Amino acid sequence: MDFRSIESQYTSGVYSKRDLTIVRGEGALLWDDQGNEYIDCVGGQGAANVGHAHPKIVQAISKQASQLISCPEMFYNPLRATLSARLIEIAPGTMERVFFCNSGTEAIEAAFKFARYTTGRRKIIATMRGFHGRTMGALSATWNKKYRDPFLPLVSDFEHVPYNNLERLESAIDDQTAAVVLEVVQGEGGVHLGSAEFLKGTQALCRKHGALLILDEVQTGFGRTGKMFAAQHYGLEPDLLCLAKSIAGGIPMGAVMIGERVGELSSGIHGSTFGGNPLAAAASLAALDVLEAEKLPQRAADLGEYLLEHLQEINSPLIREIRGLGLMIGIEIKQKVAPYLQALTDRAVLAQPAGLTVIRLLPPLVIRKEQINRVVEALSDVLKDDQS
Repeated sequence: MDFRSIESQYTSGVYSKRDLTIVRGEGALLWDDQGNEYIDCVGGQGAANVGHAHPKIVQAISKQASQLISCPEMFYNPLRATLSARLIEIAPGTMERVFFCNSGTEAIEAAFKFARYTTGRRKIIATMRGFHGRTMGALSATWNKKYRDPFLPLVSDFEHVPYNNLERLESAIDDQTAAVVLEVVQGEGGVHLGSAEFLKGTQALCRKHGALLILDEVQTGFGRTGKMFAAQHYGLEPDLLCLAKSIAGGIPMGAVMIGERVGELSSGIHGSTFGGNPLAAAASLAALDVLEAEKLPQRAADLGEYLLEHLQEINSPLIREIRGLGLMIGIEIKQKVAPYLQALTDRAVLAQPAGLTVIRLLPPLVIRKEQINRVVEALSDVLKDDQS
């Protein structure tokens, strides 16, 4: 059966397809339908931190699927309760409650609603180059016009300031600001790291003006940057922490951690049919077990340093800058990256863009040094040549 033709015929058209049919994964490796092996540096766009087909995730999903899959939050559930307590225990700051949903953009939407509801204010400040999702509220906080312009007008009272520019933020925030939302490391925007001055200064300004600090850790959470959460690199205490991607080992799930400065939320102001369902909760508990037992945040810190060091040794006039934290790496080049991504695929390495000129590497945190060496070798070969 020609699955590509079938999918091409019936797909929505909103995805740009690569000429690959992926059928299997294990650890940091993927295989296509022809049996070719690839090192995965796409990592499910950040959802595969514990690796593909991890036995503990597979076991947890299989066991739970035979018992109970769906259970909305109108009923109590022991797995949801256990996961809630576990997340509160590991979250940065003083988190008190959890709202479960199904994706990162849903977590962002919920955080915006909670911020406006509890502060009674409307204005939300986001940052240039920031990416927070594609639904209408999340899109209003997203910067790139490519995503925004076809859907104008978006939700009102959103404002953007330059990332890492505390002075501009200070001039924008006031006593009508409900929240400031930002990424500790901008992913889609090109893997730009927040400075300690900017991040801590943003938190201080939020406290001064009674605004809430929303951290988007959809991509940076669960060990990716070398700590369980990127906020922990800077001692940040967000009021609302948005999580998704690797929260459940690849199963769709999202969450908003809710801090002590957020007021009481009334029954019915928000909801999610599938949020916190037992299958996702079981997968998330298993993923947390793996992250802690295999010390994956520390592994990301060590291997990220190793990868950055070896990438810096690549002698190529094409490279403009290499940025990263843990195993979240961006290689900015002087050309558009599309042909270089294809050239990497030809060398059995899968990577993704972060904007037009940045190659983004998000490998599973279980990747081995030998596999990292192969990635560096492929990048070194590819970046020696002009692919245009």
